[in-house]
Parts: sequence; structure tokens; C-alpha cells
Amino acid sequence: MQNIPKIKGIYFYIHPMILVVDSGSTKCDWIAVDKDGNQLLDKLRTKGLNPAILAEKKLKKTIKKSKELSAHRHTVTHVFFYGAGCGTENPRLLLKGVLENFFSNAHVEVNEDTLAAVYATINHKTEAAVVCIQGTGSNCSYYDGQKLHQRVNSLGYTLMDDASGNYYGKQLIRDYYFNKMPHAIRVAFEEKYNLESDYIKYNLYKQPNPNAYLANFAEFMFLNKDSDYIVELIKSGFRLFAQNMIMQFEEELKTVPVHFAGSIAFFSENEIKEVAKEFGFTVGNFIRRPIEGLVSFHISALKGS
Repeated sequence: MQNIPKIKGIYFYIHPMILVVDSGSTKCDWIAVDKDGNQLLDKLRTKGLNPAILAEKKLKKTIKKSKELSAHRHTVTHVFFYGAGCGTENPRLLLKGVLENFFSNAHVEVNEDTLAAVYATINHKTEAAVVCIQGTGSNCSYYDGQKLHQRVNSLGYTLMDDASGNYYGKQLIRDYYFNKMPHAIRVAFEEKYNLESDYIKYNLYKQPNPNAYLANFAEFMFLNKDSDYIVELIKSGFRLFAQNMIMQFEEELKTVPVHFAGSIAFFSENEIKEVAKEFGFTVGNFIRRPIEGLVSFHISALKGS
């Protein structure tokens, strides 16, 4: 493909390809767009690229395995990567080097996944906001318009992650076994899942990713939101999250909104708004999949640069 001269180390093509990437430890989604945000390829998926747990050789192998990425590696002009394991400097630089080597004509940025939720939900690049993630896990940060601030270090799903998918899955299983579910909900729960105690314990203690296993049960809530029991379950979990995570930014909440990213938050919007009134903070945007908002954010930023 014909190119024009190199500018500040970046080749700009007549039809530049921009990659926006959202990676967890198990899977990684890639969206390729042009400078106007038009999607150039079907959304690609590779195995997760977590540089905190994968060696450089494995990272390279995973990327090269994608025929689509290999075919377009020299036409990519920008890579905006957000992922698990990228919150500390050494793993982040390791992955950045791998991506720069593979996409040799591209400007590469690698950031932690929390920042993806920020960029996907804020209304403009310098907007200050408290941003919450509620998916398989949960977290809460304050973005001052330039930098990200966290006052609680997450200890993972066994001790934290209030109002996350794995939290609600655990609560549903506990209520089932402690006989706290209404009869109709209990019957529906039995019909949808294998609730044999040995099977549950096998998945929790013998299989990898027990947090993801628990989060699978959360779907049940959104299929049964006509139940007062389910609505109160959602709200009680979010009250814990608000008290322990959101209210750590009590002073900032006087002037900034609270945005939400993730499927749990997206499908709990009404319940979250009700609890927000109880705590007195302003609710902002809800987005189910951060990668969709990331594309818009980066296209706008590139046009404004």
C-alpha cells in the first residue's frame, strides 16, 4: 500500500488502520477502524495478552497466530491497547515492545484496563469523574481529567468485588443453600443450573477461574427482575459497593458524576440510580462494553490532535 513520508516515527497511510484492543487474561478483543471510525475488519479475538503472567515468547506467539493481524501488521498506524496486567511498569513495557516489534509502523500505547472504562464513559477527554467497573469483578477509580486515582487496592473476588458478577453469583448460591429464595425463584434456579454440591465445589476449588464460574450465575438475576427478591438482591449488593468503594471519593462526588462500565452495571441501571439517591451522588453514563466507547474516544482524540 502506498504511504506518505514518516512523521514523528509514524507512517500515515492513505487508508490508515487503527487498532483498539481490550484484553483480559483469557481473551482479547481487537477492533480495526479507519480515521473516521469506520470498522475495517470483523472484530477479532485472540487469547488474552496479560504480560504479568505470560512470557515474551508466549505474547509474540499469540499475536502471530492471528492470520488477520499478520496480514495487516504493516498497515496499522496506531495501536491503543488496554489490558489486565498492564497496571505496573515492567509488564506494560514488555507488551509495548512486543506490539511495537510486530506492528513496526505503528504508534503503540499500552494502558491498564481500568483506564479503558474511564475513556469509554467520560463525555470528553478532560472530564473529571468517578468511574466504576461492574463486570465479572468490580472496581472504582477517580479520574481528575488527566490522571487516574485509586484509594483502595483490590484484593480480588474472595475479599472484595462487591456488586460484581461473581459477588451476585455467590449470593444466589448462598441464598439457595440457606433456603432464603422465594419458592418460584428457587425452582427456576434449579432448572437453569447444576446445583449439586459436589459439582459446585469442583468448579470453585478444582477448576481455574472460579470468579468467572460464579459470575455465570449473575445472568439469572436479569432474567428474573420481575421478582422483588432479585431487585433487593441487586440493590443490597450495590449499597455495599457504594459504601466501600464509591464513597471513598466523597469530597470529589460533590462536583463530579459517577459513570459505570460493564454488563452488571448496564443491566442494573434502574437499581443503581435508586441507590445513588440514597447516597446522594450523581449518576452519569452506562456502557456495557468499554471497547465500543474506546473507539469513539480515540477517533475524537486523533481528529482533535
